[in-house]
Parts: sequence; C-alpha cells; structure tokens
Amino acid sequence: MGHPELVWSTQLLVSKLATNALLHGCLRGRLFQVRIVLRTDVLRIEVGDAREERMPVARVAGEGECFGRGLLIVEELADRWGVEPRTVGKTVFAELWIPAP
Repeated sequence: MGHPELVWSTQLLVSKLATNALLHGCLRGRLFQVRIVLRTDVLRIEVGDAREERMPVARVAGEGECFGRGLLIVEELADRWGVEPRTVGKTVFAELWIPAP
C-alpha cells in the first residue's frame, strides 16, 4: 500500500531541500545526502550537508529575484520542518503526516 497523495509534495520537497544543499551547503569534495523514511504516521525527507555554519533561514525574495523562495515553499508544504546538527554538518528535514486509514 502506497501513498500516492504524497508523491507531488514529496518530489517538490526533495527538490527544494536538495537544491538548497547544493547551492548553500556543499563544500568542495563533499557531497550532500538525501534520505526518505516512511513510517506509519509520517514521511520524513532528510537532506544532509557538510556546512553547519550555514543554517537555512526562510526569507521573502524581492521582486525580480530568481532565488529565495525555496524554504517558503517547504514551510507551506510540510507539516513540520527543521534543522538538526550532525557530527559534521547538518540535516534539514521536512515531514508530511500520513492520515490514518
């Protein structure tokens, strides 16, 4: 049994978090990691990178700016999102709650 109702949101959240890691969290020679965990009541998307000093902050992009809306989209789509420290770097996560059957 899958959760097709979560596919669109999951794809967009992975895209936004991975793009942020690529643009703001990668160091030369270090990659970022994407992990998706499905539990009974939540689908959790995690993106880890090596830059603990660059914490994500949602901001309002100015008119005509090409960037700066990703975390606003994450805030709107996810039921919960945040940042967790790692030994090296950080993990940014977004969670989608799965409705009870």
